[in-house]
Amino acid sequence: MSETKGEETFISHLIELRTRVVRATFGILVVAAVLFMWPGPAQIYDIIAQPMMASLPQGSKMIATGVIAPFLVPMKVTLMIAFILALPWVFYQLWAFVAPGLYAHEKRLVLPLVVSSSFLFIAGVAFCYFFVFGRVFHFISDFAPESIAVTPDIENYLDFVMSMSLAFGATFEVPVVVVILVRMGIVSVEKLKEIRPYAIVGAFVIAAIVTPPDVVSQLALAIPMCLLFELGIWVAPMFERITRAPDEA
Repeated sequence: MSETKGEETFISHLIELRTRVVRATFGILVVAAVLFMWPGPAQIYDIIAQPMMASLPQGSKMIATGVIAPFLVPMKVTLMIAFILALPWVFYQLWAFVAPGLYAHEKRLVLPLVVSSSFLFIAGVAFCYFFVFGRVFHFISDFAPESIAVTPDIENYLDFVMSMSLAFGATFEVPVVVVILVRMGIVSVEKLKEIRPYAIVGAFVIAAIVTPPDVVSQLALAIPMCLLFELGIWVAPMFERITRAPDEA
């Protein structure tokens, strides 16, 4: 009897997970449909390409080596932007899936984390676009010899933009990771303060791995990671007090 009940519970969880995944996907598709109608994939790609175009000589353009690349690449960019804009909805679906299994004091932690996770990821992508791209592309363009014509391929540019945006968006989640680790009791704030030098070294190592081999982009990623680590150490005790269970209080 207990095995049958356990199987029914497992199946119900799978059904609930499927429902949340479908709703999250539907939200992304709705945002993508709006972006396809306005401003349109071509205009969106022009906006994404602006930092690169600003670093190229006057009159230069990117090239498309694939037959369907001029059609396919703007579509991929539009879907990427739709996913980023729909992140709050996606994180909400994740929260709605795990919320029934949480205590009341734990639910007070999850919703702020959903909001802050969405904000930090979007902030990381925005920081990468508005601050990092322009400086990196200008650095690469100035470093290139005069005998080389810099004409980037749009597919390579898309891969670079997506990898950099995801890297910055993910690394901006450092405060959320710190808060979760402290609240779950995996590590204490005092221990995090002790390992601060190692965290700083780790930030520069990660930046060296996920960014191009130039000092500008590496510093642009490593320094915010260190600052966000400090922010997580500062915020974690407050979240721990707010979400403390009655018996813990």
